[in-house]
Amino acid sequence: MSQAETSPAGGAAPASPYGHEMGNVVRLTVAQALAGANAVVVYATGAIVGNTLAPSPALATLPISIFVVGMAVCTLPAGAIARHHGRRAAFLAGTGCGVLVGLLSALAVVLGSFALFCAAMVFGGAYAAVVLSFRFAAADCAPPERRPRAMSAVMAGGVFAGVIGPQLVTHTMDLWAPYLFAATYLAQAGVALLSALVLVGVRLPMPTAQEIAGDRPLGVIARQPRFVTAVVCGVVSYLLMNFIMTAAPLAMRLCGLSQESSNLGLQWHVIAMYAPSFFTGGLIARFGAPRMVAAGLALIAAASAAGLAGVDVAHFWVSLILLGLGWNFGFLGASAMVLECHRPEERTRVQSLNDFIVFGTMALGSFASGGLLTAYGWDRVLWVSFAPLALAVAALVLSAAGRGEAAAKGA
Repeated sequence: MSQAETSPAGGAAPASPYGHEMGNVVRLTVAQALAGANAVVVYATGAIVGNTLAPSPALATLPISIFVVGMAVCTLPAGAIARHHGRRAAFLAGTGCGVLVGLLSALAVVLGSFALFCAAMVFGGAYAAVVLSFRFAAADCAPPERRPRAMSAVMAGGVFAGVIGPQLVTHTMDLWAPYLFAATYLAQAGVALLSALVLVGVRLPMPTAQEIAGDRPLGVIARQPRFVTAVVCGVVSYLLMNFIMTAAPLAMRLCGLSQESSNLGLQWHVIAMYAPSFFTGGLIARFGAPRMVAAGLALIAAASAAGLAGVDVAHFWVSLILLGLGWNFGFLGASAMVLECHRPEERTRVQSLNDFIVFGTMALGSFASGGLLTAYGWDRVLWVSFAPLALAVAALVLSAAGRGEAAAKGA
């Protein structure tokens, strides 16, 4: 069959829904490596460009906050496109946004327009939201027992994004003098176009009539204790990763550290975010998603503690690496918990709802991060992170207690 997506809505299903598992996972992994560089470029440059173009230093991280808002706002529409037209259509719409963010950001730098740069970040957020749905698309490719591993394999592509993004910044940021990062954004648009070419070959089943119509109301699904716990842990893991990482490049510059040091710190942070994905799926299968989430939360706490120990390059790098590791365990563990909360025909609606809540809440962290950093300093940013961590730990404990009581009653 020549079509990238198979089995039209309401038509006959393919003989095996997992017939293209390996090819799909490979393509999604490559696309993750290319498309993931978009977010790395934004985080490495957004606050610096914002600080240059914004009318006030307090607005330096506003572009990154808008990027996160774009992720949240575009999650549900992307899910609706996937539900009605298939995941590939959503992927290609997202990569189109990836090209736009690069072109518009370059134009904003050349024109010196803070408003245009912020507008470009909306498209960047839309692209990032679609990229993060690759993990759920990978789960669709595999039978239930291999879903955590398929999801982790695709996320492992982010290791290469962690190299591509910072190196893209380092080698292109001064190419179009005096417009710092203008060439970087043009290069990022080219990488997004290459990602689109990879995604054209993804073969996933088209949505069925039952999936388009929906099943249980979302309110019923969202009230499940397991879903609530998964969302809380996903929110905290992603919120704190974004909260701290948003402030880190600007904090390093304010502490007198070089842009190259900031780029390398961010590179190792992103590698730490994705490198564990080579084995995280196996760990989830062996120890269970809740334990992996707990390990992730502990690592994020250690990241904040490392940042509080000093403001040398080593302190920033150690903090960013621990933060990346904690995000991987916490976010992938929470995503695996979401997979347990819906029926097959509900997947795109429930997964989109989860990501909408995660990214929407994360936006609050982005907005707060810049203000806290400029008003109170790097230490205050790190101290604030412990409150959400306590909330996520409490949710895990209550969820475990609830499952224990249910098991005891069933015995």
